[in-house]
Parts: sequence; structure tokens; C-alpha cells
Amino acid sequence: MLLHLAVALDLRPLTGDGVLRLARDSSRQVRHAAWLLLARYGRRGRNWLRTVEPGDIYEHLLLDTLRHKPLAGARHALPHAGLFVAQSMLMGRFDRPGEGLSGGLSVLLDSVGEALASTAGVAGVLTVVTACRPDLEEDRVLLRRRSPNHWILRLPVDSDRPAGPQDMGEHREVLAWWATTLMSALGRRLDVLHVRYADDGSLALAEAARRIGAGLVFTATPDPHRQMSERLDHPDADPDHVRLDLHRVYLADRLADRADRVVGIAGRGGTSELVRHFPQLARRYGAGLLSAPPEGVAPYEPSADAVKRCGHLIDRIGGTPGPAEQDRRTVLLSVGRLHPVKQQDVLVRAWIESGCHRESVLVLVGGSTCGPDPQESLMRDRIEAATLGNPEARARLLLLPALTNADVRSLERVLADPGRRFRARYVCPSAKEEFGLAVLEAMEAGLVVAGPERGGVPHYVDDGVNGLLLDTSTSLTLGRGLRRLLDLEDDAAEAMARRAQHVVRTRFSAAAMARALADHYADVAS
Repeated sequence: MLLHLAVALDLRPLTGDGVLRLARDSSRQVRHAAWLLLARYGRRGRNWLRTVEPGDIYEHLLLDTLRHKPLAGARHALPHAGLFVAQSMLMGRFDRPGEGLSGGLSVLLDSVGEALASTAGVAGVLTVVTACRPDLEEDRVLLRRRSPNHWILRLPVDSDRPAGPQDMGEHREVLAWWATTLMSALGRRLDVLHVRYADDGSLALAEAARRIGAGLVFTATPDPHRQMSERLDHPDADPDHVRLDLHRVYLADRLADRADRVVGIAGRGGTSELVRHFPQLARRYGAGLLSAPPEGVAPYEPSADAVKRCGHLIDRIGGTPGPAEQDRRTVLLSVGRLHPVKQQDVLVRAWIESGCHRESVLVLVGGSTCGPDPQESLMRDRIEAATLGNPEARARLLLLPALTNADVRSLERVLADPGRRFRARYVCPSAKEEFGLAVLEAMEAGLVVAGPERGGVPHYVDDGVNGLLLDTSTSLTLGRGLRRLLDLEDDAAEAMARRAQHVVRTRFSAAAMARALADHYADVAS
């Protein structure tokens, strides 16, 4: 910590020999921090760094960055006029939504990044992600063009797996260094950096924005304040969980104070709940005036490969045993990363306990089949346990690994087609969704949806009008919601689905979100 503090403040608290001794330390963290400080000691430090042999890909990239100018050639590719903005996703792998910690945010940032890149006044978009050692072994390029005006910048993380929220604290200072160093080497100044989530990684990027002189935008959400309040209502609250919640509350307040602009995610009552948890925002913006730009989905653009793969998936769903008395197979679809907060295990229990398994096929999409993380393994074990002793339910449960966004949207369209042999419903069983992009995509595809009443889903789902809201707090209450969903008459379900599709296509497009964000970015930059 002290070495990183010296680097951040450009201090020389030790002699060169003292730093050299630490640079040979057996601890990777101490050794790497000493290398960063050595680079500040002029020629002697750099000459010594040239003699160090990198031990692995992370050390190779770190030493190469310290010895040479990073991101060579970037200044020839990046925009030199117009607004240059960055957005961040530091947890999970950007190109693999539905696996590990990667969820709807990767899909959102990809579509919004592309829309921003073609929005008037925006010359370029930089999406900032992280890359652990295995990712860097596969691909050591740190800056890559995704489309003509959209780039991906990868910040190396010294870890053998993608960093999670509980890991970010130990990487915070070095992430701030990587972000400052690489964003300073882009060839032009970044105008605005937009961070989401109240975690140590976002605070690292906020510090980097301060160092390079970029404006900062922060998306605030009712969690973690809401989660901590609810947890403390229980006398058996886990102290470790409370401590983590308290740390996230602290981070959220710091980010809100540091940001040049704070925006929110609207819930059932707009941003009123958010302002209750952040009273400083009410003082700053005025009651009820906190902006909540609508999130949105990209236009559906099917590829031939996606349509072909979708056909194989439909064959698998069609081959799952179903109730013999039904002319049309009833399918319950749920898409999301396998994680306790997404509650796929609760959904399976509710499906069985309510008897819905006798009338429907349940299709869960999410999780990695190649090296699942501990949370995914836990969820698979819970789902397996929920079906023990019930061969009928086990036969009608189909657990598919995470699919590409194009495959998911193609599958949803086929299931929603009234000319097909399916009677499909979409269900999101999460404990809460801050927004619920997967729900929006299902609505856009023409499926009738049911989502949690906690969080942001009630902002666009009107219960009984364009979808259903569920109490997902227990398997009993969720089972009642599933029964209500399955008991919908086809005509009523199709009317709901049409209204839902209209809401998404008129109010929640990626282009509309990009325009709203671009206005905020322009205000901050000016």
C-alpha cells in the first residue's frame, strides 16, 4: 500500500538501493509495486528493470509497459476531434455473457458502445475491461478496434481467474495505475469516463479519471444500501456479508461524491428510492430531478449461423418429454448467468412444488461448461438436488450453457412465433434486477414475460397489462407466480406480449440510450 501511495503521489521515500531490495521480494504484490516505483527513479531504475526476466505473461506486460511506451500506434487510430468517451465493465469476460460474472452488462455496453460511436457529437468510444493471466495468455493485445469508432481497452489483472467483487480491493491501486498509464498513452485526452457498480474497480477508474483530467459519470443504484438495510433486519445476518455491504455503501458514497454527474436506474417509483439512499443527490440535483437515462436493446440482426444454431436448440427442446395431453408444448424459458442472486435453483424448486413441471418444459440458459466458477458449480449442484427423486421433472428440465446474444434472441423469436408448436413464456426468477436487460430482450422478441417485483423491472412491466410481476422471495411465492403465468389464456398472453413489444421498441432502444448519455457526456466535458 505504501509503495503504491508513493507511486501515486510521485514520492521518493526510499533510496534506490532500498527499492531494489524490495524489487527482489518474494511477494508478487510487493515486487510489482517496487517495479512501479523504480520506474520513477530515473535512468538507474529503468536500467535495472531492463535486466529483469519476466516470470509470466502479466510480468512481461508490466515490465514492457515500464520499459517502453505502451500502446504503440494508438495515436494513429483513435479520434483526434469530437467527444472521446469511455465506459467500463471490470468483472466477467466482455465477450462471454452468461458465463461466470459476465451478465447483461456486457450485452448492454456492446450495443450502447456501438450506438454511441455513431451518435452525433461522439467521435469515439472506449470500453474498458479487465483481463486475468489466462486471458492474457490467449491474447496479449491490450487495445483493439471493435468497430470503426469503438475500441476495447483491456487492463491486466494479476490473477489466475477473473476478479470478482471481493477480489477487487487487492487490485485497486494497480488497476488505477494501469488505467492511468494506458489511457494516458492513447494519443489524445479522454473527455469522460462512465463507471457502473459500487466496487473497488470503479473507484480505481475514478482515481484514474482524476489523474488524467477526464470527467466522471457514475450510475448509482439502490443497492448496496437497500441490500444492507434488508440484511440487518434479520437477527442472524452474517457479519462478513454485512461488512462487505458496508464497504460497498462506502464506495458508492465516494463515487457519488467524486462524480461530475450521477445518473440512476429507475424503479417502480422512478428514482425516489435511489434518492432516499443517497440524500446527498437530493441536495445536489433537487428532489425528483435525478436523471435516469432509459437502458435499451440493440436492433435484432440475425445471422445465418445464429438461425442454424437456433434450429438445433429447438430440436433439443422439442425432444424433451412433455405432457402427452397437450397439443402445443408449453415452454418456460429463463436466461441468465448461474449465480445465487439469479435464483435458478429457487425457480426449479418452485416449478416442481407448484406442480408446473407436469404441464411445461423448463429451459435454463446460462453458465460455462468449460471450467465453471465456484458460484456456477454451486448453482448446478442446487439445481441437481432440487430434482432428486423426481424423474418426471428431471426429464423436462433442460439446462443449456450460455449462448451468444444473437443465439438467445433468435431462440426467443422462434419460441414466440405463434405458428410454431410452442406455447412459450419467459420468466426471470432473480431476487432483484436493477434493470433486467434479458427481460427487455424477451419482451422485444414477442414473449410474454414475468419478472421480479423488486428492482427496476416494475419501471417497464405493468402487472397484468404487458407482463407479470413476481414475488421471488421464496419458492412458495415464486410458484404461485409461475402458476399464474401458465394459467394465462393464449389470447391474453399474446395481447400482453404485443403491448410489451411496443413498449420496448418505442422507449427502450440502444440508440435512445446513447443519445441521452451523449447529452450528459457533453455537459460534463464542457
